[in-house]
Amino acid sequence: MAFQPLYTAAATASAGRDGHVETSDGLLKLDLSVPKEMGGGGRPGTTNPEQLFACGYAACFAGAVAFAGSQRKIQAHHVQVTSRVTIGKADDGGFALAVELQVNLPGVDRSQAEELVREAHEKVCPYSKATRNNVDVKLTLL
Repeated sequence: MAFQPLYTAAATASAGRDGHVETSDGLLKLDLSVPKEMGGGGRPGTTNPEQLFACGYAACFAGAVAFAGSQRKIQAHHVQVTSRVTIGKADDGGFALAVELQVNLPGVDRSQAEELVREAHEKVCPYSKATRNNVDVKLTLL
């Protein structure tokens, strides 16, 4: 089956990591700054690409777990995902990311929860598919 587009998000960044990002519909307008841990100013009231990626991945993965649950008739409506995105130096001199997804599925049997998390990561979540074989992603079921 070929790729069938459903929705396209558009955002524009200016001035890189010490700049500004804004979505085409104007709903998100955020100033950016390099975190102090990376040698930047870490200005108050600003965000960074890693935080934005963490938000997107957490939301998408939570939806993927809930979707996997609905396909198996398992109630997974209260799924909570905390995404930790780490940027670091890579062996090639550039930078790389690592991700940990901490998943909490209250009220779901542990073995079923493990199946849902695995299915969400391997088959459903487009963020997981996009990062596969390129970003170390650790799954932790709480």
